[in-house]
Amino acid sequence: MRLYPVIAAALSLFISCPLFAQGWIEFASREDFFTVNFPGEPAVGDITYDTEYFIALPGRVYSYESGASRYSVTVVNYADAAERHAERVVDCLAALGDGDSCNNRTQTDIRGALDYATWNFLQREADLTHFVYYIADYVVGRTFHLTNTDGSRTFAAVNMHEDRLYMLEGTVPADSPPPLLFQQSLGFLDSEGKRIRYATPYSNGYPAPPRTR
Repeated sequence: MRLYPVIAAALSLFISCPLFAQGWIEFASREDFFTVNFPGEPAVGDITYDTEYFIALPGRVYSYESGASRYSVTVVNYADAAERHAERVVDCLAALGDGDSCNNRTQTDIRGALDYATWNFLQREADLTHFVYYIADYVVGRTFHLTNTDGSRTFAAVNMHEDRLYMLEGTVPADSPPPLLFQQSLGFLDSEGKRIRYATPYSNGYPAPPRTR
């Protein structure tokens, strides 16, 4: 007889999990090569993103609002960064700029993209409560938590894979649990739409390690 309350509690937890996840979808973008869980179908909008060295690059924002909670994934494509920087060098030299002012910043801009994106998050009017190195399917990134001035909390992550910058951001009210279904679901896709997972940490700009099945 003493087991009945324990069994009842266990069944209650088991039943509550699908109800908690009800409405959530596994969203995949073949255009930007990622997958993530959203509470529903996200809206998609084009943006222009200014890099650390003031190169304007194309990007997209995938966003969803559920009550006071907001979820978004911003993807910036750095594939044209080298061409844009080369054009800037040509223009600089044509304007008789000196060697130092006309340096090509391509590698610095791409390899520093992850840290620059993180820096922009940290400039917000919010208290930083957590900041660590992390990996998503072994793709190297940073993750951090912010407490905003209205008491809401933002759980964010930044990764870079194959010259695409991914900025994940989930904001929930002060009395809500962390958005774990969203926060821990980021994955990366290959050209066939299959999820990628590496055997060892992957850092953008360096030779990719072997992939696991």
